[in-house]
This record gives sequence, structure tokens and C-alpha cells, in this order.
Amino acid sequence: MAKVMQSHKSAERQGLYAFGCLLLVGTFLALSLVMAKLADDAGAPRLTFLMLGLVGAGVLLTALTALQGQTMPVNRRTLEYAVVTGVLMALPNALGFLAVRHVGAGFISLSFAFPILITWLMAVLLGMESLRVQRLIGVLLALVGGVILALSKAGSSAGDPVWAVLILAMPIALAIGNIYRTLRWPAGTSPIFLAAIMLFGAALALLPFALTTEPGAFVDLSRSSTVLGLLGVEILVFAVLYFFYFVLQKLAGPVYLSQIGTVAAVVGTLIAVLALGEATPPNLALAGGLVAAGTVVFHRAARQSASPSATAKAAGS
Repeated sequence: MAKVMQSHKSAERQGLYAFGCLLLVGTFLALSLVMAKLADDAGAPRLTFLMLGLVGAGVLLTALTALQGQTMPVNRRTLEYAVVTGVLMALPNALGFLAVRHVGAGFISLSFAFPILITWLMAVLLGMESLRVQRLIGVLLALVGGVILALSKAGSSAGDPVWAVLILAMPIALAIGNIYRTLRWPAGTSPIFLAAIMLFGAALALLPFALTTEPGAFVDLSRSSTVLGLLGVEILVFAVLYFFYFVLQKLAGPVYLSQIGTVAAVVGTLIAVLALGEATPPNLALAGGLVAAGTVVFHRAARQSASPSATAKAAGS
């Protein structure tokens, strides 16, 4: 009986850790987008700024892995992981950076509301998740909240239809990345090291596009103390973001992780209103309430599904 109670408490504690990581990762994702907006306003070359931010964060996470004495295997499996996860991470980030001027932040925010649904459907089809009504309700609540918020922010502004179609690729790439990182996670490899090599892979994927579309950007960027300061902050934000991003992925799986988009949409809007002086979008309270309710429902479903398995394992031991 003591083992059963201990296992139940351990499952609850793990659920709380996952919930805390979700809020932290969603918040830092929103902060990374805010920093990108500030850098763009300061005249920073967008792809070069993003690429250098990823490289800097990768260096920090590699140093942290070394300081912790964790292994850093460089082999065919980890190189594949770095390249594939890097491309799947670079594609939506680059599209977001480039498209914001053409379709507006509201439409991009709308695209971030869909990875949770696509990830969940893919996980169910692949047998990684069972079809549970409570988790479906949580997914749909958060999705509706994200859509309401994005539509409110988008308003009546018209965008470039070509860029609008390209942006539709973002949630698909994000969902595939969520699933791939779990399915191909190299056994016995530190989440911090995997986060670092993903960042290097993403920067490498961006390099040819940055050199082609932003020639001489490295020199231009280095001449602006404001942009360099923003880059330093973005590196720290990326390091914290992807440190806990991979911790959350390992702790709770791809579907739980995919909720960060809707959390980031609400947090990013609050930051924009409170810190950047932007106008409060309509239906903010309704959208935020739906996202919060969906996250809590999903969290409870995950905790309830974990508890019986942990209890059964303890009872059988």
C-alpha cells in the first residue's frame, strides 16, 4: 500500500513539473517572439538575427552539458536527429520572421493554434496516444481560445495570399517535429545536448538563406549596439526556452508539449499590451479563459492516465 501511495504521489509530482514547464516554455516562446519584433523594429536583419540567436543558445547549452559531465555522443543517429529536428524547427521560425510584415502577427498567431490538434491526431493515428474524450475536450478548448485570440488580433487587415498559404505549413512542420523528436529520441542521450544540437541544426539550415537574402548582414548587425544587446537577450531566452522545451518533451510527450503555442499566444498578447503599449484585442478574457481551461483539463487527463499505470506497476511489484 505504501508503494502504491508513493507511486501516486510521484505521478502527481511529475504532472505538476510538466504543468510548470508548460507555462515556462510557453512564456519564453512568447518572449522570443517579442524580442524578434523589437529587433525587427531596430532594423536587424531578420534571418541573421534568428540564426545567431540559435547558435549562441546552442553554445550555452553545450557548455552546460559539459559542465554537468553528461555524455555528448556524435554519431550517425545524433547527427540525423540534429539535422531533421533542426530543419523542422527552422522552417516555421523562418516563415514567422519573414511573413510578419506581409500577413500580420494575428494571422501567424492563428497558425500557432493548430499544432496541438494536428500533433494529437498524429499521435492517436500512430498509436502513441489513446483516444480519450477528456484530452480531446482539453485540446479543443485550447484550440478555440487560440483561434479567437488570433482572429481578434488579425482584425480586418488584408494580407498577401501567397504568404498566407506558406504560413499554413507552419503548424504541419511543428506537429511533425513534435512527433519526430519523441519517436527518434536517441536512447541514453541528455535532453540538454539534444536541444543544443537541434539549435545548431536549425542554424545550419538557415545559413544559406541568410547569406543569400541578407548579404553583409553580419557587418550591419555588429555596428548596432541596440541590436547586439537584443541579440544577447534573445540568446538567453532561446537557451532557457529550449532547455525546458526538451525537458517537457521527455517528461510529458509531444501532445502535451504542443500546448505551448496557445499558451504563448495569450502570454505574448499580455506582454504586448502591458509592456509594449499595444491595444488590447477584443475577446482577450474569453480567449485566455478557454486556453487556461483547456490546459487544466488536458493536464488533469494526463495526470489521471498516469496515476493508474503507476499504481498498477507498484501493486504488481
